[in-house]
Amino acid sequence: MKSKLALRSAMLALASCIVAFQAAKAAQEDYEFQLVENEIKEGDGAIVAVRLLDKGTGAPVNNAVVFATRMDMAPDGMETMAAPVEALPSEKPGIYRFKTNLMMAGGWRFSIAAKVQGETETVERRLEFKAVQ
Repeated sequence: MKSKLALRSAMLALASCIVAFQAAKAAQEDYEFQLVENEIKEGDGAIVAVRLLDKGTGAPVNNAVVFATRMDMAPDGMETMAAPVEALPSEKPGIYRFKTNLMMAGGWRFSIAAKVQGETETVERRLEFKAVQ
């Protein structure tokens, strides 16, 4: 009898671990950052906007906590050419806006990391776009 109880307890513990692992993977698989525009006018004060979507429902995700951003010219082979990024207030649900200095035309990469409420894993994405004159 004790062995059956021990086996059930072990199976429940394993099931809990599997559920926790699946929940941890959920954020990266279930959410996605997308550029609002693929071409952005170069210059100081350029606005880069990204939307965060729930892939399952297509609904915008509000109130994510963006904690890491980086803007660089890696697509043009100049990863060390980076620009400062400043978060701006959102104007629409699920849209996250950032002000930067796209100092020259060409390929740019915007790296972003955020936490979504209720998820343990970080949602990360590297988005590439063109700065145009």
